[in-house]
Amino acid sequence: MVPLKRRKLVPTCAVNTGTGPVRTKFPHVVLFLLERKMGTSRRAFLSQLGRRKGFQVEQVLSESVTHIISESNTREEVTAWLDFQGGGQADVLLLDISWYTDSIRAGHPVDILDRHRLQDLQGSGPEVAVFSVPSYACQRRTTLENHNTVLTDALSLLAENAELSDEDGRGVAFRRAAAVLKSLPSAVMSISQLSGLPCLGEHSLRVIKDIWENGASSEVESTKVSERFKALKVLTGIFGVGAKTADRWIREGIHDLHQLQNSGQTLNRAQQAGLQHYDDINQPVTKAEACAIQEIVEKAVSSVLPGAQIILTGGFRRGKQTGHDVDFLITHPEEGREVGLMPKVVSWLEAQGFLLYQKTTRNTYLESKADGPGRPPSNMDRFERCLSIFKLPKVEKQEAKDSQNVTENCLQANQKSDEPECPEAAPDRRWRAVRVDLVVSPISQFAFALLGWTGSKVRFSEELCRPSLGSSQVFLMFSAAV
Repeated sequence: MVPLKRRKLVPTCAVNTGTGPVRTKFPHVVLFLLERKMGTSRRAFLSQLGRRKGFQVEQVLSESVTHIISESNTREEVTAWLDFQGGGQADVLLLDISWYTDSIRAGHPVDILDRHRLQDLQGSGPEVAVFSVPSYACQRRTTLENHNTVLTDALSLLAENAELSDEDGRGVAFRRAAAVLKSLPSAVMSISQLSGLPCLGEHSLRVIKDIWENGASSEVESTKVSERFKALKVLTGIFGVGAKTADRWIREGIHDLHQLQNSGQTLNRAQQAGLQHYDDINQPVTKAEACAIQEIVEKAVSSVLPGAQIILTGGFRRGKQTGHDVDFLITHPEEGREVGLMPKVVSWLEAQGFLLYQKTTRNTYLESKADGPGRPPSNMDRFERCLSIFKLPKVEKQEAKDSQNVTENCLQANQKSDEPECPEAAPDRRWRAVRVDLVVSPISQFAFALLGWTGSKVRFSEELCRPSLGSSQVFLMFSAAV
């Protein structure tokens, strides 16, 4: 028999890399690799490689760090990053990645040469500020005023095209790049200002450079005139129709609403309602309309459960003046009182004639607790919700001015209206269709629900992917959301 190898004793001076303890040979040299421009995956690989060679590589910047290693950054960029983090030690060394790789190759920290030191920003032209923003969207303040609409509109269009083509990875990449540009405090004056910003990959930078040099992106312009893209936009604009269904219809020769209506396709109830109210649903919802709907929902909820709380979420809670739908989060301060609330609210709204369509789903978390694993939960959460198309009466301006109760005006307008529901049949009707989502959450999960339903989608999805999210950070995030 071959004897088993003896387990090696671990020295007292060791670093835990997650794969096992590794001896630190140079305790007087404490390294920190800057993720900016380097990227998360490359940083993790280089950190692990250094630790295997006996270097002490810290995951988080601290006062014990003696060397900060960066890749493709200038001294000004790293200094600006340090200032944003709250400053660093005055005697910390700012070094290029070349020193790190030379040291790993040599097996020990090599002498620092001039080529290892970060260089100052060169250029004789007018100075422009180099932007610096945090890597994660939830850490960035995004102003309501977008200073780079030309760039963000182009990236958003490419993101939409990728999503409609079932390429979610590319779509997310473009969305994140657009989100970074939206967060910038001023307009981009030079491509060099974008150096080192997170989430700006090669493809996004290529599009930006094309716009900067030629006034437009050839890829964006070709996408705009693409027959497939235009057909996907029209068909997925129908409530209840996703990219896969639209793609199947296109392959069957259906490219617009008229062709769909004459195709004999079997539509489910949501798609029928979406097609019937297509024009209204694809018209932006104003803040005033959202507030009018909020008063109606508040009256409905208070009628069946006094003391319940209703909050307008989504883009309107983030300060936007228009949106594509209206989202409400409902809860009650007493845990458990919210159970059974949604059916009662829906019944009240239907009785008053406010719902053109609705589909309610139960809380799948409660289902799984009572009956074991149920159907797959939503990609967003497992809360009880009602996806609806709301019939919002158009209250005359003078009526709204004479009365403070918008809800009563809407109720009266609903009772007066004997018009058919089909928009095409009544071009001068006194109501419009609006997409409205109602979500009911227990008070114990309210902060989580409020964070998710306030959005934006990019901020929330990035935060869920953060590997270093601690319980204290979660508490602060949810406190801020409330």
